[in-house]
Formats: sequence, structure tokens, C-alpha cells
Amino acid sequence: MITILGFFTLTFLAVAAVATVHTRNLFVASMWFGIFSLMMASNFFILDAADVALTEAAVGAGVSTVLFMGALSLTAGHEHVHEKFGWAPLAVLTVLFAVLFAASFDQPLLGDPMAPVHQHVAPYYLSETPRLIDIPNVVTAVLASFRGYDTLGEVLVVFTAGIGVLSVLSFRPKKRQRLSGEVMAEKIRGVQHHAVLRVVGKLIIPVLMLFGLLVQFHGEYSPGGGFSAGALFAAAVMLYGILEGADRSAKAMPQDWMLRLAALGATLYTGVGIVCMFLGGSFLDYSVLSANPVAGQQLGILLVEFGVGLTVTTVLIMIFNAIANRSTY
Repeated sequence: MITILGFFTLTFLAVAAVATVHTRNLFVASMWFGIFSLMMASNFFILDAADVALTEAAVGAGVSTVLFMGALSLTAGHEHVHEKFGWAPLAVLTVLFAVLFAASFDQPLLGDPMAPVHQHVAPYYLSETPRLIDIPNVVTAVLASFRGYDTLGEVLVVFTAGIGVLSVLSFRPKKRQRLSGEVMAEKIRGVQHHAVLRVVGKLIIPVLMLFGLLVQFHGEYSPGGGFSAGALFAAAVMLYGILEGADRSAKAMPQDWMLRLAALGATLYTGVGIVCMFLGGSFLDYSVLSANPVAGQQLGILLVEFGVGLTVTTVLIMIFNAIANRSTY
């Protein structure tokens, strides 16, 4: 049953990818992107990667689609294609496909117990998590504790990417800079005229928030964590912006405060590691945070996951507000 379901999922992934490439309507392409991400989340779930599936569904199918919609409000609805065929790109893609296809034969089979990852790394995580951290979700233990350095780098990358996007979107031509005080007529005012969308959307927002809280603070015991929760919180705010107008979303969550909170989340993660060093441990060694090393690990994971969720939430909200409230020229 799982094999058949996986086959249909992969087949539909290929269909969605081809449809995305060939459509010239950018709105339709964005919808296909969302469908592709949703099918990827289903594929991850079939492979028992529930944490990755949750993140893919929240970020890929949810937040990314909303950001595409915001970007489309600033550009044309159709892609202008220059009908020019080039042999060089085709040759490069053919060679790349041949190399990847040949390399795939050297990879271990899916679920092979003799694969290198199952001989050293995975057994260590599975055996040491109950003893050192004592939480059921090994994925959270790996991301927040065993591989805390990697996750810290990912948080800093998200924060840096947010600053980069804001720097690009904050650019204004000189003639528009002189008119910065005028009211932009193109501000997105949401879908106030769609009663059904507003009613249903307002019912979904608190559900998203509650589910985000569950994912944030229950990630040690079930699929979840800061990245997934941050995407859910941001999706709720974006939905509010779509329903009531992006200008209201930006007014409710000002960019300067969002930037401070994003920096606070990254600082909290780094600060936990520094505190561990002051207490005589290594950087991000949470065992020294409490007299009981296991309790210290759990406290450290809770704090750094909160920092991750705070940074991801605020960066995504900043990007949405910057795109949705940017006027066309």
C-alpha cells in the first residue's frame, strides 16, 4: 500500500514540475509550486519523516505560496518568453542528468539496514537520546542538541536572508523617495468584499496560532519545533494581512519591532551557548544548565527552540509586509 501511494505521489510530483515549467501564467505557476510542495510533504510523511513533512507543508505549501502571491501583485501576470533555443544549456543539463543518474546507482537502497548512516550515526542517536536527553522525539534531540551548531547556523542564515530581502525591497528610486509622504493608492486592502473568505479565514487564524503553540512547545514529544512553529505563526499573520489588508498587518507588527525580535531570537540561541561556557561546559552543552544534566538538556532545547521560532516567525512576517506593502513604479 505504501509503495503504491509513494508511486502515485512521485508521479504527481513530476506532473506538477512539468506543469510549473510550461505554464506562462505566473499565478497558475505559483499554485503549481504550492501543489508540488504539498505533494513533497505527503512524500516525506510516507517515508516516516513527519517533522520534515510538517515543515514542508507549512513553509513550502503555505508561506511560500503567500509570498509568491505578494510578489505577483508587483509584477505582470504572465511571463514574457523570448523564443530562442540554445544548445549549450541543453548540453549542460544532459551531462548533469547523466552524472546524477550514474551516481544514484552507488547510493544505498532506501531502508537498507547496512547503509553507512545506520551503522554509526543513527544507532548512536537512538541509543543515547533516552540516556542523555530523555525525550521521545529523536529528531528534536538531533537538531537542537547533538547538532546544535548546525541549527544555530541555519537560524543565522534565516536572519541574514531576512535582512538581505529587506535591504533589496527597501530600495526606492530617487523621484519616489522625494514623495515618501504621499499615500500609496496601490496598498493592498485585502479581501474585505469577500464575506465567505473573511469568515472562514478568521476561523482558521486562531487554529493556526494554537497549532503553532502546540508544535513549538510540544516538539520534544511529537513532530515539531521552532522552524515549523515559526512558519505556522507567520502563516496566521499573513492570512490576517490578506483578509484585512497588508497595511494593517504591517501596522499591527511594525518592521522595526519585528527586526528587533528576530535579532532577539538569534541572540537567545547564541546566548544559551555562551551561558553554558560560563558555567564550565562547552558551547551549547546544555547539561550544565541544571544540577541534573538531563533536565539541563531539556531546558536548553526549550530555550533554543523558542529562539528559532521567534526568528523564523518575525523574518517571514517582515518579508511578507515588505513585499505586500511595496508599491509598483
